[in-house]
Amino acid sequence: MSKSYENYLPPIDVGPGPRRNFVGYGKRGLKLHWPDGKRVALALVVNYETGAESSWASGDRRNDRIFEFPYHLDPQFRDLATEAVSEYGGRAGVWRIQRMLDDLGVKCTFSACAVALKRNPEVGAYIREAGHEGSSHGFRWEEVWKMARAHERAHIDAAVEIIRETCGERPIGWQTRHSGSLNTRELLVEEGGFLYDCDSTADDVPFYTEVLGKQHLVLPYSSTYNDHRFIIGQGYSKPQDFFDYCKDGIDYLRREGETRPKMMTIGIHAHWMGQAARCAALHRFLEYCLAEGDVWIARRRDIAEWFAANHSAFVAATEEEHA
Repeated sequence: MSKSYENYLPPIDVGPGPRRNFVGYGKRGLKLHWPDGKRVALALVVNYETGAESSWASGDRRNDRIFEFPYHLDPQFRDLATEAVSEYGGRAGVWRIQRMLDDLGVKCTFSACAVALKRNPEVGAYIREAGHEGSSHGFRWEEVWKMARAHERAHIDAAVEIIRETCGERPIGWQTRHSGSLNTRELLVEEGGFLYDCDSTADDVPFYTEVLGKQHLVLPYSSTYNDHRFIIGQGYSKPQDFFDYCKDGIDYLRREGETRPKMMTIGIHAHWMGQAARCAALHRFLEYCLAEGDVWIARRRDIAEWFAANHSAFVAATEEEHA
């Protein structure tokens, strides 16, 4: 017997682009484990975008919105104040973060716009020498959803080439500004050299999705534990807010990790977290995680490679537990 409401249900996946998945691993979750029995995998991601944003100085005839000031110039005028916020990331912020990472002995992922590395190759050299991961945050800090497919593919190829040149090896991870286009994930799979992308915030653990008949790995990103909340409303009013919020998050995930280990991503930006007071809060948080001993602070590639190598075992363990 048909139900009357069925005629009013909205359709699912009627348009082009990735299919939506509202179920994921479901109630039982995925029975995975991290190296050495760690309860949480923590991915610290340094978004390096300095000089890759739209600006009059780059010939774009408009200013990108890199928030720090309450006032923004009309796009018809070159915004020198906004440009200076971006420049801080390359001149000072990234090196304060570098000193913190070196002091703590922490390895992380630099999610870098290729043009930003080209304009400051010393950052790429540091990523290579320190053993961090050089991952791609696109060719520029750009709105790929406005691009034609061929144009976006050309920018992916250019990003790979520049990151290989500046960081010493090609990127195997990808993260688009805000959101991929309807073509991005297919283009990454077609390119063939990417192990994972981070263009989703839909889970607390990695997951596979089918793209062009292949299983493609997604490492979820997070807008929740992100330093843009210092700048954009409903966020951190002072550095201690960031520390407390992230500590609450990692502690709850550590608790869940007794039976179902998860992943946490903290996204920071050289031009925002690179400010001294904010960096101090992140420094304290990382010290806390290191002292607890059950948090695996890892590069995204390490998490992706571990998950890919052990995924079949995770699935089997989950099925066996619920047989």
